[in-house]
Amino acid sequence: MLIPPIPTLRAAVVVLSVALLSSHGFPKQDPPKKRERIAIDEPTVAAKDPDFAIQGEYTGAIKLNSGEQKIGVQVIALGLGEFDVKVMMGGLPGAGWDGKAVLRATGKREGDTVAITGKGIQGSISAGNLVLKDGMKIDTTLTRVERKSETLGKQAPQGAVVLFGAEGDEKKWANGKLVTLTDGTYLTVTKTSGIKSQDKFGAYTAHIEFRLPWMPNSRGQGRGNSGVYLQDRYECQVLDSFGLTGETNECGGIYTQHKPSVNMCLPPMTWQTYDIEFMPAQFDESGKKIKNARATIFHNGVKIHDNVELPKECPGGQPESPKPGPFQLQDHGDPLNFRNIWVLPAK
Repeated sequence: MLIPPIPTLRAAVVVLSVALLSSHGFPKQDPPKKRERIAIDEPTVAAKDPDFAIQGEYTGAIKLNSGEQKIGVQVIALGLGEFDVKVMMGGLPGAGWDGKAVLRATGKREGDTVAITGKGIQGSISAGNLVLKDGMKIDTTLTRVERKSETLGKQAPQGAVVLFGAEGDEKKWANGKLVTLTDGTYLTVTKTSGIKSQDKFGAYTAHIEFRLPWMPNSRGQGRGNSGVYLQDRYECQVLDSFGLTGETNECGGIYTQHKPSVNMCLPPMTWQTYDIEFMPAQFDESGKKIKNARATIFHNGVKIHDNVELPKECPGGQPESPKPGPFQLQDHGDPLNFRNIWVLPAK
């Protein structure tokens, strides 16, 4: 009888042991299933998700020994009744928070109530109210709020070029396309491969309104991704970055170049605004660039870029040149919609 070498014998024993364990209640675990992609731009459909009424912003005040202090909370939907919870002392971003003092927790929905748990903090959400209890067992009740940009609905001034104000204006865009939802008809980038304005511009002031879709099961760059390209060269990112840190590839970031000074992204399915003051790059008679382009950008009425330099075109943008350029609204496969777009060329 031929006896196998010791290493071969050991390997056989390991395989047999695994097989015996599997047959005695220890089966090999399957990898976690990939979450179904949800991408909704219809408000009435998004509202049917029980997580939709819970996600959002909450404000209130907490009583401290030094007195009463404002507090803001962002509740970010992660799908399947799960949430990230971000507690900010001083208030919400752009409304009192210093960008530093923050506590983090998680939330889990059971029926109509969400239980919040985190290091040194616990609480619950129910019927539009969020109750926090800190380590000293002091209850603090916050109320859900729906912030709106102070420039929402801003009308085009005299001399402005209206790029989208009503049905028919989609013809002012290459690949322009409309979507009709229960609350209106809008310019959309969905399944367009991106759209570009027929008009081209140099220096200007511009106003753009956009709405991010409801995509709770998606993460990062797969969650409401688009972009506004200035002169089809420099991209101001559009993304569902609600509750994130505010990076160059998140909402308000100038892609790969500048982070927003504050993440002013509101919850998905909320109309948001960009107000942009743009100065193009300057070139001498030989075509050599002598000055970088510059931009000042307000997101939902809050300045997030203050006359920043744009040293070169962003990835995906056209090369810099002295020629004016169009706006591009990017399509990354997510259902994003735009309205009330106008441009006031500089004199």
